[in-house]
Amino acid sequence: MKIKTNGIELNVDRCGSGGTTLLYLHYWGGSARTWRPVTAFLPDDYAHVAVDLRGWGDSARPDAGYGLADMAADVRGMVDTLGLERYVLVGHSMGGKLAQYVAADRPAGLLGLVLVAPAPPQPLALDAGQRDAMVHAYDDAASVQATLDHVLTAAPLTPALRHQAVADSLRGAPVAKRAWPNGAMAEDITARARRIDVPVTVVSGELDRVDPPATLLTHLLPFIPHAVLETVAGRGHLLPLEAPQAVAHAIRRFVNDLTPRLQSR
Repeated sequence: MKIKTNGIELNVDRCGSGGTTLLYLHYWGGSARTWRPVTAFLPDDYAHVAVDLRGWGDSARPDAGYGLADMAADVRGMVDTLGLERYVLVGHSMGGKLAQYVAADRPAGLLGLVLVAPAPPQPLALDAGQRDAMVHAYDDAASVQATLDHVLTAAPLTPALRHQAVADSLRGAPVAKRAWPNGAMAEDITARARRIDVPVTVVSGELDRVDPPATLLTHLLPFIPHAVLETVAGRGHLLPLEAPQAVAHAIRRFVNDLTPRLQSR
């Protein structure tokens, strides 16, 4: 379905029903369908909303507006448009940093965060060569394949999911591909992260070469000290596609742990 918010049109996958909604934010290079392998392992009575962030999938591709504040305004507008009253943000990589940005404003209805291999609030220093490599990671099918094999994954994807990951990365708007490594990734949101007051669980791949567990312990946990970190053995950065069942189990445990909190309201 398509919704209009914050001056643009966003494509949204919506399925399931339930009192609490899981709102999914994808990685740099992904789309709403990145989360389908995960939702397949979750109960039928969960409500799921996954969005193609601006510049990705079937959402609008504006010429500007790819900072965290812009994308956060998209998310807030989507929550309002869809009338989500109780929801958990589930963000992967870029979507994880975006989820932190949104949560820092303590919006009504937000119950918690599940951060999957998230980009930390404290930016990591990249030299010019590393940044340039990122900018060109999704130039063509060969570069995406190499990025999957040597950066994003530690375990082989199924042929169907590999094809999906390549297609999603290639479909991204050129401005969206450049904006993350040249801008939003380097935004320092540590002061905002300290304001997050909802429960947070962090799921990290043991063999993640982008944001490994040690990086999250140093660059994320000090700013969200109540967050709980768990590690998926033998997997890399692309957890929703590499280990969807493990991610689904982490989400389910998190939502189940929220039940007493919800009943006390």
